[in-house]
Amino acid sequence: MEWVKGDSETRSRTKIGAETLEINGEKLGVFSEKGLETQCNTENKEKLLGCHGAGACGSWLSPACNAMEQTRQFTIDPRSGFCKSNYFFYSKRRPTSLPPNKSLDITTFISSRAHHVKTAYIDAATGRHLTYSELWRDVDSVAASLSNMGIRKGHVILIISPNSIYFPVVCHAVMSVGAIITTSNPLNTNREIAKQIDDYKPVLAFTTQQLVHKLTGTTNLSIVLLDEDINAAALMTEGNIVTTLVEMMRRDSSGGRVRDRVDQEDTATLLYSSGTTGPSKGVMLSHKNLIAMTQSIIQSHFAEGKKTYICTVPMFHVYGMGVFVTALLGVGTTIVILSKFGIHDLCSAVEKYRATNLPVVPPILVAMVKDADQIRAKHDLSSLQSVLSGGAPLSKELIEGFLEKYPSVIIRQGYALTESTSGASTVTVEESRRYGTAEVPTIMKGYFNNEDATKSTLDGEGWLKTGDLCYIDDDGFVFVVDRLKELIKYKAYQVPPAELEALLLTHPAISDAAVIPFPDKDVGQYPMAYVVRKAGSDLSETAIMDFVERQVAPYKKIRRVAFIGLIPKTTSGKILRKDLIKLATSKI
Repeated sequence: MEWVKGDSETRSRTKIGAETLEINGEKLGVFSEKGLETQCNTENKEKLLGCHGAGACGSWLSPACNAMEQTRQFTIDPRSGFCKSNYFFYSKRRPTSLPPNKSLDITTFISSRAHHVKTAYIDAATGRHLTYSELWRDVDSVAASLSNMGIRKGHVILIISPNSIYFPVVCHAVMSVGAIITTSNPLNTNREIAKQIDDYKPVLAFTTQQLVHKLTGTTNLSIVLLDEDINAAALMTEGNIVTTLVEMMRRDSSGGRVRDRVDQEDTATLLYSSGTTGPSKGVMLSHKNLIAMTQSIIQSHFAEGKKTYICTVPMFHVYGMGVFVTALLGVGTTIVILSKFGIHDLCSAVEKYRATNLPVVPPILVAMVKDADQIRAKHDLSSLQSVLSGGAPLSKELIEGFLEKYPSVIIRQGYALTESTSGASTVTVEESRRYGTAEVPTIMKGYFNNEDATKSTLDGEGWLKTGDLCYIDDDGFVFVVDRLKELIKYKAYQVPPAELEALLLTHPAISDAAVIPFPDKDVGQYPMAYVVRKAGSDLSETAIMDFVERQVAPYKKIRRVAFIGLIPKTTSGKILRKDLIKLATSKI
């Protein structure tokens, strides 16, 4: 279950009258023998609930109203937001306001907004610019081409590509005609991509000339090439290639988009979950999910127009899709895109384009801290104002290490799942000081063709079970400790591996680390560490275990160590513990 927490600016005392319900001085309803009525409309329900789960507002309010009817008293603790009447934590933030028009797609919502800057995207490698007017012109042209090819509402379109300024063009063109965009990691094998194609049944694929071989042998799937500099005529004779994106963008779109009616509730994207604890599942996100995500960024304090963002995270991931393909366009910012990550390429882009904001994943921050002296000697990062980390946990030690090296930069940590549209973020200075705090995001429609998984993750009232171990402090802040499925069960104790990993990373001779449960017939499981030593280090297993033992309770001790060249991780920086567990147990 997830909760929304409030910030210091919206925190005010909740007042309960004998016959009326008021929150923050606003009259939201009148008590009668039927419960809370008259002013308990949809807007006010959302103010009470502060949640955006699918169907949550109506069904979740019902037990609250019943409690009010029985007690005629609805007391919410002004400090934590907790209500003893129904055991709910209530948001002290105003909810994200959504457009009243139900027939609205994410592309139309974003493109209809005024933009504060001229340039939408910049290719960091080539310097190629794409203005907002060019972006929407190209989207219209590609959408018209898709319609002419017979692409209709509900069709699934696959894109396999590294980051590029044309990735968003394809996504918005697809979504604007009511079709569904699904993505795949370019590093996936032919077998993995073939499985995704078999699951989702796409009717068209966009990819590059370099990656087209990964689609060979995949039935009769038509392919569009994304490359700019190719001999299109020669390639048309190869396989299932039907055209190029360049040709599609040349189409005259003056007649407007030919498309079916698209509603906010319609599916916009099919994105794979990270699969860190089990098989990946296809997460269905609606246009409403993406609109709410965009609107929350628009309403936030840190995502203002006239900012320049660096995009290093993959656009095929929910982080990239939710932030760089959609939400930031709604704000009207300029986005500099890196097609592949390199720490000095990143810093060069910050310096060259005077970037102000840097959304990243934790491994990038680790590199920025460890190589800080070299980075600052080569690059001018004085324009950088804010860093937002997401995709995986960011330890307190890493945050403090970053602030020590880059004291003028504000650092915030985000929290979200693919199932929540990458919508959680820390947005106030007070909250950014509460390590790991975050706002409730928008919740998915469900898993594609997987009703059992959907029912086990979303309850009947729309609450998302995140699978996280959390606690709530007296101020109503939610702290995520670790993943429930990843907790190590040592005797009667539960050991969070993230805590031990954060500790290991403070060792000067350790470059990276991961902690997994190792099976034992006597104690159940005990913590085992995989460690990447820094170059030239001769750190021993015993030294590592002694280092941890001095700083933790006995049941948390590392009892087994193995050295490894690289910790396997997802593209968002999450440790692939299941791969390490398989590696460790294969040697038993």
